[in-house]
Amino acid sequence: MSKTAIIIGAGSAGLTAAYELITKTDIKPIVLELTEDIGGISKTFNYKENRMDMGGHRFFSKSDIVMKWWTDLMPVQTTLSKDDILLDRKIDLSKEKEEKNPNKIDDVMLVRNRLSRIYFLKTFFDYPVSLSFSTIKNLGLLRIIKIGFSYSYSLLFKREEKSLEDFMINRFGKELYLTFFKDYTYKVWGIEPKDIPADWGAQRIKGLSIVKLLQQALKKVFCKNKGDLKQKNTETSLIEKFYYPKYGPGQFWQLVSKKIQELGGKIELNKKIVKFETENNIIKSVTDDKDNIYKADYFFSSMPVKDLINGFDKKEDEVSKVANGLGYRSFMTVGLLVKDMVIKNNTKLKTYKNRVPDDWIYIQEREVKLGRLQIFNNWSPYLVKDYENTVWIGLEYFCDEDDDMWNMKDEDFINFAKKELAQIKIIKEEDVLDGCIVRVPKAYPGYFGTYKKFDVIKNFVDKFENLFLIGRNGMHKYNNMDHSMLTAITAVSNIINNIKTKDNIWNVNTEQEYHEQK
Repeated sequence: MSKTAIIIGAGSAGLTAAYELITKTDIKPIVLELTEDIGGISKTFNYKENRMDMGGHRFFSKSDIVMKWWTDLMPVQTTLSKDDILLDRKIDLSKEKEEKNPNKIDDVMLVRNRLSRIYFLKTFFDYPVSLSFSTIKNLGLLRIIKIGFSYSYSLLFKREEKSLEDFMINRFGKELYLTFFKDYTYKVWGIEPKDIPADWGAQRIKGLSIVKLLQQALKKVFCKNKGDLKQKNTETSLIEKFYYPKYGPGQFWQLVSKKIQELGGKIELNKKIVKFETENNIIKSVTDDKDNIYKADYFFSSMPVKDLINGFDKKEDEVSKVANGLGYRSFMTVGLLVKDMVIKNNTKLKTYKNRVPDDWIYIQEREVKLGRLQIFNNWSPYLVKDYENTVWIGLEYFCDEDDDMWNMKDEDFINFAKKELAQIKIIKEEDVLDGCIVRVPKAYPGYFGTYKKFDVIKNFVDKFENLFLIGRNGMHKYNNMDHSMLTAITAVSNIINNIKTKDNIWNVNTEQEYHEQK
């Protein structure tokens, strides 16, 4: 008798698990998705043929497995893209075999340049911050001297890393931390860095430091990039190229979804799982809010841990207490279609109509609540309906679901966002042609609240032999997309190889392969 697996969530982790099961085992996957869309936070939102990437998803990884996974399903472009042609770019695509992409010119990965900068004091700074001439000029000699002395002090007198603030000061010095990191971190999390555990830095910043920045700068001078998209010896924040689906990440996950269903798997939308029935450390079934019961041999969960635990029929009070104390941060993206932007290209990169070349711009200006700005034209020209005559931008705001920003009327918040962007001289209000807003709840699992007691939850869920927690929300870990996929791949591999422990799943993005030297 064939076996089945229930997979809760059709994001990158859930769909990866389903595809791995349907292609490598005789286990039939049934994916149950809460919303009416697939892709989770990796979906692409389509507004009048202008597409938005929720949070920005660069397709690069230090994992050979993930890189192969992506390009086997969606090959790299074999012809120049629209903006390549307009700019007369010379891109070597000879390594990509034409036969990998017969008559499927839409289902391709574009090769994109990565550029993210910080917007501060109404000007641009390198991200990560470099000690370049432009940085010295923009900050002023006095502040640079203070940064230098502060960093030297941090080398001599290391702090015990109890908080994210300690973590950052040890790597950048107090002055640089106060200039570029403290306020932005507060925007993202709504909590002071001194109140966030150092785990967050280990998860996201990893080995990045001033020493690494200097090493990378020297490497750029003496070693030309050979086009290796894995760039295994490069810090994550310093990677300069990435793959990107022609129509955004949602296009890729729609393709995966289609493959899963063609091979016999099922994907059901608008399914809210509210109950887990257990017996002798085995999950017997799950129930949705319409009282539909789903029985299976295996269960994969990428739903928020808080919701998962609240659905268990039997659990200790301490487990519930820790789960309900976990924090999350939500975000909203305001899409604005504009005629043009006030800021222009001041880099050596060639751009269409001299537009800024950045994918992301980190907004460090203290007088606005705006956290990040995406220029969708630069992710892919195909995200924009009229690429040649308009600029399609995404304004990212980080918030809680019970605060004023989250609950503001759409029209009011779009106007608020438009005024903020004009206030810091990035656009003119009169150049805005249209706008929309997308809210993403529980986008970022927080490393605060009861997180320090997360082992209580981990020990509880690991007792259930046929339950696998995967993905960002499923594991309450601030994973990138590739790490979320690897948790799913590892979980399926454990089933295939009859590995009972879940340690190797939890260790994805903490093992040495993914966790750079400090």
